[in-house]
Amino acid sequence: QTRLPYSSFLCLAVLLLVAMLLSACKKEEKRPSVLEEIKQQGVLKILTRNTPMTYYEGADGPAGMEYELATLFAEHLGVKLEISSNHDIKEIYQSLSKGEAHVGAAGLEVSLSKIHEFLYAPEYMQVQPIVIYNRRNKESKKPKNLDDMIGSQIAVIAGTESARLLRELQSEHPKLSWKETADLEATDLIRMVQEKVLDYAVVNSNELDINLAYFTKVKEAFKLPGTHKLAWVMPKQRDHTLYQETKVFFAKLAEEGHLEQMQDRYYGHKEELDYVGVQLFLRHVRNRLPKYERHFRTAAKKYDLDWKLLAAVGYQESHWKPHAKSPTGVRGLMMLTRNTSKEMGVTNRLDAKQSIYGGARYLAKLIRRMPERIKEPDRTWMAMASYNVGFGHLEDARIITEHMKKDPSKWIDVREHLPLLQKRDWYKHTKYGFARGQEPVTYVQNIRQYYDILSWYDTRLQQLAQNRAIERPVSQSVSFSIVPPVL
Repeated sequence: QTRLPYSSFLCLAVLLLVAMLLSACKKEEKRPSVLEEIKQQGVLKILTRNTPMTYYEGADGPAGMEYELATLFAEHLGVKLEISSNHDIKEIYQSLSKGEAHVGAAGLEVSLSKIHEFLYAPEYMQVQPIVIYNRRNKESKKPKNLDDMIGSQIAVIAGTESARLLRELQSEHPKLSWKETADLEATDLIRMVQEKVLDYAVVNSNELDINLAYFTKVKEAFKLPGTHKLAWVMPKQRDHTLYQETKVFFAKLAEEGHLEQMQDRYYGHKEELDYVGVQLFLRHVRNRLPKYERHFRTAAKKYDLDWKLLAAVGYQESHWKPHAKSPTGVRGLMMLTRNTSKEMGVTNRLDAKQSIYGGARYLAKLIRRMPERIKEPDRTWMAMASYNVGFGHLEDARIITEHMKKDPSKWIDVREHLPLLQKRDWYKHTKYGFARGQEPVTYVQNIRQYYDILSWYDTRLQQLAQNRAIERPVSQSVSFSIVPPVL
């Protein structure tokens, strides 16, 4: 039996190893790119935060600028959108590192400390970090600089560039101390300043802009140095195909003007939605209401409503302006969404008569939809709150009310708990998530005031002018970490 020399065996082993390496390389070459995998799987996985700046459940379905952008990007790729919300900033970065999603679209700031591990898509907005204060809080006056804030209750969201910036500025202001939390969002901090739980907070300019109409006591004190860039974030993977596609997508949005329009829709309006002066209302009663009173009367009669109540809803929605338009796209005198208009048989939302009839039909539907155990007038108040915030969010508030051992069939109890839908430690446990819970409370209160003025024009005018809704502070139980002064 002939034996091959040792050198021949060695050559065969080397050839076999080379063949295996070549085969492995070919298999690696056949593996699709990240972008191709997304298209093959047909799903784009997005991580976001449940906030009014990013993603939330509106009265007419999902809303928020990040949601709109993500929806457009999924359409651009020709795939379905899968969104996971209720994450804080740290959780988003951790999940992306583990490959649990493709993109973090959550109003995130470009962070130089993270660029070694992550890729940032082209910025879609620049914002400024600002200090906010309560202009009616005599105990904490408007600060002019950071030194004026020393010794005060200050808070910032953990993991943000504003938190990093404060640490940098602390070298120049060593006595400065503040609190950081990942349990809340900017909206929570703004509300806490409004309610005097905090003296000051640091938020981004866009976060204040979108909340100004709802927290009217909160104002900007001064800007901190620099600007922050908002952008999507992706993990650094085996290739940059998804990143390159985001560059194409955002360039197209900017070129076609869609990005600018979207920013204007969400941040370009600072119109106040709370009550207006009684005198202004009375002037509109004299000058505007006569044009539409007949339609309010006939529509209310058709749908078994009080015409004065229907007119009050119309005033709260648009100040009786038939061509009114909100930042979220609802239009007309009764501010109907496209879906609601279609459902109510309204073909032209800008036609005052159609809008009034559509709004009357929709309000009547909401009243009928309320559980039978809810009696009047609570039934109507809750239906109006649903008209404003959506039926799902109202149900979330009623569940919370019951959980707190109060009566979910009583408006006086439900309105006390609706603002909890603005707090992350509450809304993350609800079905429909974040909602501007204080807005429907103010909304219903305003309508009731307008209704009273229409009903008892002379005898109750002075009383109603003095009987404005008083916001009730809510106690906080939030986990904060203290950043002490540098001693």
